[in-house]
Amino acid sequence: MSILGAAAVPHPPIILPEVGRGEEEKISATTTAYEEVARRIVELEPETIIITSPHTVMYTDYFHISPGEGAAGTMEQFRAPQVALAVNYDVEFVQKLTSSTMAEGVAAGTLGERNPSLDHGTMIPLRFLQKAGLDFDSVKFLRIGLSGLDAADHYKLGQIIAHVADEIGRKIFFLASGDLSHKLKADGPYGFVDEGPIFDGQLMNNLSRADFLSLLTMDDKLCSRAAECGLRSFWIMAGALDKLAVEAERLSYEGTFGVGYGIVYFNVGAADDSRNFATQLERFKADAAAKRRAKEDAFVKLARYSLETFVRTRKTAVLPDHLPEELTNRRAGAFVSLHKDGNLRGCIGTIAATQDNLAEEIIHNAISACSRDPRFDPVTIEELDDIEYSVDVLGEPERVFSLKDLDARRFGVIVENDGRRGLLLPDLEGVDTPEEQIAIAKRKAGIRPEEKVALFRFEVVRHH
Repeated sequence: MSILGAAAVPHPPIILPEVGRGEEEKISATTTAYEEVARRIVELEPETIIITSPHTVMYTDYFHISPGEGAAGTMEQFRAPQVALAVNYDVEFVQKLTSSTMAEGVAAGTLGERNPSLDHGTMIPLRFLQKAGLDFDSVKFLRIGLSGLDAADHYKLGQIIAHVADEIGRKIFFLASGDLSHKLKADGPYGFVDEGPIFDGQLMNNLSRADFLSLLTMDDKLCSRAAECGLRSFWIMAGALDKLAVEAERLSYEGTFGVGYGIVYFNVGAADDSRNFATQLERFKADAAAKRRAKEDAFVKLARYSLETFVRTRKTAVLPDHLPEELTNRRAGAFVSLHKDGNLRGCIGTIAATQDNLAEEIIHNAISACSRDPRFDPVTIEELDDIEYSVDVLGEPERVFSLKDLDARRFGVIVENDGRRGLLLPDLEGVDTPEEQIAIAKRKAGIRPEEKVALFRFEVVRHH
């Protein structure tokens, strides 16, 4: 067994006395726990330390592995240039990991370097290791960024990291750098939402019990609303501990400054095939997809049928028999929205009817949403079980002349200026005011913020 242990750690710059200038005393429990983690790592004498960080190079569909012989960094951006560190990278490990991820179909590698300097998500744990007496000349490092890929991909990367360590006989320690929610206090730097402390409570509970299935399947909307930072870092760490007996120790949790800082240490035991969370995650997702489909109404079933037919055959679906009259005898504009892992995966629609009936409208817009949304690559067959659908049937637009006539939860908005027109649906995550609706609709239409627009509102019936 090559992995000696692992830890989930935060990266608040203020924890360093050179940055905090006394404020660090307000998170002394985090400092004490961090010092304990660093002490244990030094005692274990790892040959290579893996650090995953949200603040190094990050891509939507690719894991960036820092290239080269090594890197250096300072805390100059936090007014502490005297805190300077340099590390040597494990070049052999990087080369083997890159080739292994390619062979396993995981998008990862050393391409796309934008800033070779060490980021603060890496610098903070390094600083504690330095103070604990780690010999930076004898220990090598890997620095890996996160991605916008799903939990399964992050977990698989962790599995590959562990396999590579075994193959090349390298003793490793895994440091997953990541803060928790950034929205714990109204007077904090990012404000407060109810989901902030809920997220932190769930995450710390999952980590403290080493319940990695719950960690991998946390509610996407909760995570987004909480403005989390390190969840994907912890997913990779969990993958590195795949099929191993793990004893988790919760060492600290604080949210003093409105951001959650949690430290959990993982002692690694013998092999344990029951902790096969990649397989458990597949079963969980299959069960969730079956439950979703069982609840779909005729509108959503039709959108899914259209999309899956097109993705599998590249042909437009034939209108099914026995559809409700509301679909066959009515004409209306409709939007089909696709989500995957809580993230938008495509959304295309029509403001007014363009087809003979609403059913045909949905069939054609589902195809457009999966294949013609310029923001996304076309949906693939492999993604079909993960797609969640919603269908919005639009009411007639109504001209309005005041923001008082708008409501971001109830009404969608249309903006028009000199032939340019933009639309935004109502009740969207993260869009809470009419002003935000109008600003987004203007951007979609290519209308500058200062330009005047004619405003229209409309209601929708949303089918999930």
